[in-house]
Amino acid sequence: MGEYVTQLVVGVGGRAGVSVAEVCALVEETLRGAGLASEAVTALATVESKAAEAGLAGAAERFGVPLIGYPAEQLAAITVPHPSEAVRVETGTPSVAEAAALVAGGELLVPKRRSVAATCAVATAQAHDLRHHGDAEVIDAGSGMVDLAVNVRSDTPPEWLKQRIAASLGDLAAYPDGRSARAAVAARHGLPVERVLLTAGAAEAFVLIARALGAVRPVVVHPQFTEPEAALRDAGHRVERVLLKAEDGFRLDPALVPEEADLVVVGNPTNPTSVLHPAATLAALARPGRILVVDEAFMDAVPGEREALAGRTDVPGLVVLRSLTKTWGLAGLRIGYVLAEPEVIAKLAAAQPLWPVSTPALVAAEACVAPAALAEAEEAARRIAVDREHLLAGLAEFDEVSVVGVAEGPFVLIRVADAVEVRTRLRGLGFAVRRGDTFPGLDRSWLRLAVRDRATTGRLLQALDHALALAAP
Repeated sequence: MGEYVTQLVVGVGGRAGVSVAEVCALVEETLRGAGLASEAVTALATVESKAAEAGLAGAAERFGVPLIGYPAEQLAAITVPHPSEAVRVETGTPSVAEAAALVAGGELLVPKRRSVAATCAVATAQAHDLRHHGDAEVIDAGSGMVDLAVNVRSDTPPEWLKQRIAASLGDLAAYPDGRSARAAVAARHGLPVERVLLTAGAAEAFVLIARALGAVRPVVVHPQFTEPEAALRDAGHRVERVLLKAEDGFRLDPALVPEEADLVVVGNPTNPTSVLHPAATLAALARPGRILVVDEAFMDAVPGEREALAGRTDVPGLVVLRSLTKTWGLAGLRIGYVLAEPEVIAKLAAAQPLWPVSTPALVAAEACVAPAALAEAEEAARRIAVDREHLLAGLAEFDEVSVVGVAEGPFVLIRVADAVEVRTRLRGLGFAVRRGDTFPGLDRSWLRLAVRDRATTGRLLQALDHALALAAP
């Protein structure tokens, strides 16, 4: 069985007379530094006026791929992170390497790198689908499908919460009043209410952040939930990515984040890797003039909420997002909240529509942060941890499957040869799992599995065994 490798396009540029050796050395060093395989390169690309340059053509020949030349006006229409007026004057486009890498519609993995006489940039051959979510795996799948693609806790919402929500329906004639729920959330985290904003799920918060905070150089740490980047792009931002590597266990090194970034987004525990970053590592990302957004949508599924930053007031520019939809099964109700400095909360609130959170959702928010609910969530988190270890132990029995990093969330990211075929076969056997290739930094060899009870996991492992056997040559 073969392993899928992300296909790459390398944009290249060079001064007249640049040598094959210099171009190849720059490309190879760039790929190696990003943990990318040279065998994955499908083409070198440049501007038409450079396509006859012997050094570029020779480099393409040495890599065994075509050299594609694009008209300067076509490249000039591509938005790039590092445009140059001098390059535009010389070639007719503000960037040769970055624009040529991106012109086919992919996503930039490595921005422009330079040697003495050459430049290069690396992009995927096609773009990730940032709007693909786990629910797409189970929509119209039928009631018999076991859902391991969506990370909402099974058997939720609990009956007591349904009753609380149902009791609120008699108040629908009145406009929503979020003061009580906001105060309850503030009390839950030991914060003044001025540091709390209730939102229609964490997804609304990403949109508000993208539109209201005036970021100039936003950076998103991947692989992670794709909505933050999608929201930033929709708001007209050019987004830079920091791609964490599987060989490093998807651990975050703060030094990877550009010092000039004024908005940084990172998940903790991160979806889909399930890696829980140390709070100190995340806090080290804080800078004067920088907004640090930490998505803690799954933190209440971690026993003791280890490494949480929610409630911290000593980290400048910190914005913590929380969701109540995952642990409590409220994805259809849409409820979450933001914790941040009062000035940031005020900017986000000014961008919200009137009455953004419904009365039933406000009632749910207040109920889910009550002491009894927090105790129930903690117990659920401990059960999830035990169930996750059972899943990991079962997965370890398969030579074809690997788990990268230390899983701490209610889901597990696995790498498996022929993952596309395995996912299709699992679906035929009644199990929906989440494809991984829509997450920047991952390719089609990755799948995400939600943690379920031991009985469900047992059936999944049997189905996986069957699916892998069918995929064997």
